[in-house]
Amino acid sequence: MIKTIKYITLISTLFTTLTTFAQTTTSSPYSKFGLGDLSGSWLPQNKAMGGISVGLPKLGAYSTINPANPASYSSIALTTFDLGANANFRQLNTASASENNLDMSLSHIAFGIPINKKSALSFGLLPYSEVGYQYKNSATMANTSTQVDYIYSGDGGLSKAYLGYGFSISPNLSIGTNVSYLFGNLKQSRSTEFTQDAQALNARQQANSSINGLSIDYGVQYIIHAQKKSRVTIGYAGTIASTLHASNSTTSSVYRKDLTSGNESTSLGSPYTFDDVSNKLSVPMTQTIGFTFEKTNKFLVGADLSYAQWSNFRQGSVNPGLNDSYTISAGGQFTPDANAVSGYYKWVDYRFGLKYNKSYIYINNNQIDQYALTFGLGLPLAANRLAFYKINFSTEIGKRGTLNDGLIRENYVKFSLGFTVNDKWFIKPKLD
Repeated sequence: MIKTIKYITLISTLFTTLTTFAQTTTSSPYSKFGLGDLSGSWLPQNKAMGGISVGLPKLGAYSTINPANPASYSSIALTTFDLGANANFRQLNTASASENNLDMSLSHIAFGIPINKKSALSFGLLPYSEVGYQYKNSATMANTSTQVDYIYSGDGGLSKAYLGYGFSISPNLSIGTNVSYLFGNLKQSRSTEFTQDAQALNARQQANSSINGLSIDYGVQYIIHAQKKSRVTIGYAGTIASTLHASNSTTSSVYRKDLTSGNESTSLGSPYTFDDVSNKLSVPMTQTIGFTFEKTNKFLVGADLSYAQWSNFRQGSVNPGLNDSYTISAGGQFTPDANAVSGYYKWVDYRFGLKYNKSYIYINNNQIDQYALTFGLGLPLAANRLAFYKINFSTEIGKRGTLNDGLIRENYVKFSLGFTVNDKWFIKPKLD
């Protein structure tokens, strides 16, 4: 009982910490569109394999948490805890310049608790979307030589708190569902600054949106035993179209700027804030189908295909012009000898993957696509009779965007680190 109380105390603290650091973890101008950069419900072990998830009940002998398909919860045999962090290095390139950015944050916290041999609960907190950008357009005012900069920036993001349940209908068939609460704040601003006149009045308008609402995921997995120690798992997962509520306000301010230091004066006069009418965000349905082929405790390969109807996304009655998106993922895992009595590297999981995303962004007659190569490791730690530990590390190297028509190409490297614990909790003590 004391051990359980310690775990609960630790996790409550981590929940508070994660909520504090769950936003503003990207530096991409493409996060301006829609709800920002969508994070996906992948933990580091999935990310290392290109993001394959819906046909994945578990990884080897360990119990793993896979929120991307709640049907997988039925495979959780031990109480499972997973905590992780991200670090993203991004290089933004235009035809004439480049800029480097580094962002770091905690990424997720998740629990899986078996109810019986056929079912389990899972709950946790995941990132849903991230917004973080700043760029400017410079121009000369008509019929004058006055230079003006139009500066656009945004930050914030949405988090996803979920509660899910998965159970086995038969030895081969499992189903599950997640009920999620999405919440967070998005801020976007536009500033107009005169770059040659220190006495000029510059103006800024900042729009703030506080967003929340429910979302429902569902999933199914079917296992086909090809041979005694081999199996194929076919999975399907989807998200029901949902409606989020947005409370909006806009603040306008006027200021001067020191042309030498770049420092801004305090706002001249009181900033004017007015509340807009609250509106609703129509978030579209998503669907994913995938499979894995696994030779138990040896290797696993698989692929996923995802589709989301972002052309149906609406901000109130406004259609922001997003496109439907597609994602193709493929990857796998290889373990040299999980049952070896010596040789640490024989126990390590070696992971790899590929990913292509046709995003919902279409701008200046250019489709914004993303390509990525992924790889990673699952590093087992010393275990005792009741508990097992593993560190999961993943790297994603990719690019997004184009240099055509004055747009930006991103080259990035994303690192993810997760710590997985399998333990036996809630065991009634036996007295002689």
